[in-house]
Amino acid sequence: MTAFGGVAQAGPLVMSLDQCSDEFVLALSPREDIVGLSYRADDGDSWLREQARGLPLRRVTTESVLAAGPQVVVRFWGGDARLSQMLTRRGMRVVSIQEANDFEGVRANLRIVAAALDRREAGEALIASMDAKLARAHGAWGGRSGVYVTPSGFTAGSGTLVDAIMGAAGMSNGVKTPSYSQLSLEELVLSPPVAIIMGFFDGFAQVNDRWGIGRHGAMKRVMAGRAVASLPGSELGCPGWFAADGALSLAEKAPK
Repeated sequence: MTAFGGVAQAGPLVMSLDQCSDEFVLALSPREDIVGLSYRADDGDSWLREQARGLPLRRVTTESVLAAGPQVVVRFWGGDARLSQMLTRRGMRVVSIQEANDFEGVRANLRIVAAALDRREAGEALIASMDAKLARAHGAWGGRSGVYVTPSGFTAGSGTLVDAIMGAAGMSNGVKTPSYSQLSLEELVLSPPVAIIMGFFDGFAQVNDRWGIGRHGAMKRVMAGRAVASLPGSELGCPGWFAADGALSLAEKAPK
């Protein structure tokens, strides 16, 4: 069974090396073809954590991968170049998910992994589902401006998937610097944005985040009445199709 619940033809035996590649493998491969997932596959910030339960969770070591015996290994940040080279020499196919800063990048990742797993139809079904959600979210905020903030006080500018999520919901990004950067608490207090999008405030952020400016009393006062949506880490942590759920969640909070 796949994440969509359909019966699938058997494909290559597959193992994933990190939480993000877990999501792709769980969504695209029949359970009987999955010989290993990472130890974070069933964590609370994993999108498909329920599907991961009952499947083998393995360490990212040469011995662990060889013992599992996959034909295809999927990775995003898990493992390193030496491990990938060794597995390739052993006849395994190593498929690398790329960083995606927009939804076209997400589509490309889905097609790459789906092709390697001989699951192209399932990949296109995920893309179609993602695009349907993006269509529903389109333009909801009517160009109103917002600022994204995490518990550690980071924000996201242009060239990030968060920026693409905001744009998909019709919200313009109030942060004009590119990529990810640290917010200034003083500037936020003196000139607070009209709307704030909270990210990773759902209890699965790193322990250090409890001391970040996103938890500061002054920041809480800024967010009061301005926080329009809180997107969970499971929607934001990986360059996957479920980022569209973040766009839809944000769109649903738009003023009517």
